[in-house]
Amino acid sequence: MTQAAYIADGLLAIETELRRLDYWDSEPPAPEALESSQPFCVDTLSFPQWLQFMFLPRMKYLIEEDMALPAVSGIAPMAEEFFRQEDASGKVVINELARIDALLSGGQ
Repeated sequence: MTQAAYIADGLLAIETELRRLDYWDSEPPAPEALESSQPFCVDTLSFPQWLQFMFLPRMKYLIEEDMALPAVSGIAPMAEEFFRQEDASGKVVINELARIDALLSGGQ
């Protein structure tokens, strides 16, 4: 399997787990919420919303269009921080993001 295929599998696993944990929104946020200049849109979106409406669509687009993927990624620590404060275990999301981080950053 290619790097892109492994990442696509991870993206699907993240979406599935966010849905299972009920962190998946049926309605998108207001357009201005997506225009934040802050990293991860921390001032306008929750972390799961950022994953759903920013990260997952962007990564899927890059893969589908066979475009260059980011050379570095470090999203898993953000997931760890978010889920540390939640009742739900985010282990699957954290692990998948860590795997994607490693793949994009040149690891295994």
